[in-house]
Amino acid sequence: MDNAAMTRRSLRHVWHPCTQMKLHEAHPPVPIARAEGVWLHDFEGRRYLDGISSWWVNLFGHGHPHIKAALRAQLDSLDHVMLAGFTHQPVVELSERLGALTGLGHAFYGSDGASATEIALKMSAHYWRNSGKPEKSRFIGLAGGYHGETVGALAVTDIALFREAYAPLVRLAATVASPDARGAQAGENAADVAHRAAANLQAWLEQHHAQTAALIVEPMVQCAAGMAMHDAAYLREARALCDRYGVHLIADEIATGFGRTGTMFAHQQAGIRPDFICLSKGLTGGTLPLSAVLTTDAVYEAFYDDDVARGFLHSHSYTGNPLACRAALATLELFEQTDVLATNAALANTLDEAFTPLTQHPAVSNARRLGMIWAWDIEPGTAPYFARRYTQHAMANGVLLRPIGQTIYAMPPYAMDEEAVNHLARGALAALKATLAEEGSVNG
Repeated sequence: MDNAAMTRRSLRHVWHPCTQMKLHEAHPPVPIARAEGVWLHDFEGRRYLDGISSWWVNLFGHGHPHIKAALRAQLDSLDHVMLAGFTHQPVVELSERLGALTGLGHAFYGSDGASATEIALKMSAHYWRNSGKPEKSRFIGLAGGYHGETVGALAVTDIALFREAYAPLVRLAATVASPDARGAQAGENAADVAHRAAANLQAWLEQHHAQTAALIVEPMVQCAAGMAMHDAAYLREARALCDRYGVHLIADEIATGFGRTGTMFAHQQAGIRPDFICLSKGLTGGTLPLSAVLTTDAVYEAFYDDDVARGFLHSHSYTGNPLACRAALATLELFEQTDVLATNAALANTLDEAFTPLTQHPAVSNARRLGMIWAWDIEPGTAPYFARRYTQHAMANGVLLRPIGQTIYAMPPYAMDEEAVNHLARGALAALKATLAEEGSVNG
């Protein structure tokens, strides 16, 4: 099988996600035959460094031997059983470990991040209904927030491109100011921006808390908003405001969890505990689809009743799939067996140095990094279609990078050796220079 044949078959039969398929007439999808470590290999021997962890899911490199061994062993004993009325060892052990890590309990499982968002929103609103406050059924999200693309998740997603076509189906949540540090006014620092955004949240809650079930936030980094990073002070103030006004705080850690921001979970940098936490992406190390929502005992107890209608009547056919849970357990074991966070801190410093020429490029502004997430804004004037063209040039340089608008970002796996570090940094810079030369608007 060669690349061209696989591409033709894909375009004939596959509807690719988040894609205008007509664009593939000029830029066909890249066929990948295998993956190992940080590298993706096509059918003709070319390789590409996975600089965005395959949409932020892969933590320890593709085909990690520990995770593969765990999956093989699990497949020999139990591939799947419905979780309604049954249970099994992997889901019990995973729930115990996630509870110990988060301080929350009774994990509920789905298959992807959007499912986790839906679960948390429904749980919150149903909690208030069971508590005698059915009027508390509205939600708040942050400007630029992204929480998935199912109808419920779109309600708290503030990215017009994703939701405008489905507006008649969506019950939009309210949107309050983002604490994005890039919004600093003259003389302000990131903490000042966070405090100003929290004041905006307070003003909204003062008027609407009686109808509000929950605030949902992406702690520390609003990823789809162009890696918008904020000060931890916002989370502390938001937690206090939610407590004051009787509103749940949902931490969407789908992208930021499992060491990505430098701590196991991003909200821990603020020293708070949310009422709900949504987990997915890195949960299985990038091997199988799985998501989880954990919440407080108080929320769980509000559903515990003889009345079936007071129960949380939500399900997925593959809820708590044993194979996916075993992959997640193997991923957590890697965190337990090695000092991943400390290793990542050293790796991040090495990558900082390698990225210096990109960071210092005259077209770059707002260079920033949190944990294992890097981002660089490219000055306006390099459009149209900057992201698409940059991605093409990055692939030509053997690197998978997909900018968000005018923001280049890197979110690589934690398994980067010296060769991979240098390849990623060189490829990212070369792609920028090639894109700018093509646009002819900035002297690269």
